Amino acid sequence: FLRAEIEFSFKRNGGIGVSRCLWYNNYMDILEAIDKRHSVRSYTDRRIEGEVKNKLEKFLAVISGESGLNMQLVTDEPKAFGGFMAHYGKFKGVKNYITVVGKKAPSLQETAGYYGEKAVLYAQTLGLNTCWVALTYSKGKTSCEIKDGEKLCVVIAVGYGETQGRPHKSKPVEKVAVINADSPEWFKKGVEAALLAPTAMNQQKFLFSEKNGVVSAKAKRGFYSKMDLGIVKYHFETGAGKENFEWA
Repeated sequence: FLRAEIEFSFKRNGGIGVSRCLWYNNYMDILEAIDKRHSVRSYTDRRIEGEVKNKLEKFLAVISGESGLNMQLVTDEPKAFGGFMAHYGKFKGVKNYITVVGKKAPSLQETAGYYGEKAVLYAQTLGLNTCWVALTYSKGKTSCEIKDGEKLCVVIAVGYGETQGRPHKSKPVEKVAVINADSPEWFKKGVEAALLAPTAMNQQKFLFSEKNGVVSAKAKRGFYSKMDLGIVKYHFETGAGKENFEWA
């Protein structure tokens, strides 16, 4: 069973309360989802509905509350992926997507990546397929609510894929992390999980290092590398175990 426990605070009746949401799923756990999830660009006509839709919408509401983002599930809407840009990006049959909207801030890209990947992996446990999309869609035709001070960062195509996708090529571990004889096993596992993360154009422009249980993660110069950093940090946390380290 997948047991993802998320806590967030909220104001209610003039006070601060804590809402605890427990998510259970009998498909796979998060580590298995990381291993099995691959980008998918072609989708069937099967609709996202019923329990799967309800679970995904509730999950997006919870992580939006936790992160301050405004993440929305859009279903049965083909216009955003109906133009030339989607064709150029080799997308087919995309009628459902998650919009990642947030308040403008220097940290927005990394936050969008981190929590967007949470949604991606949760969708995988529900039997859905996904693909991060930064440019190859019609932004002006996207159906989502954008409040004052917010911007649409990225969308994530979601649905039932024609295939399950295929693994991407990864760089050698030593290209993305400082590894030595004293590096703890949890650090190595975290880096391995990070290498399975999707990144823009599969560039994998990040670097992890560790000293005395404190981990540094840096984005190198590259296309959407700050968003990629958020994605790979969530993968690293999952693989390494959050209880084993602190972020620098």
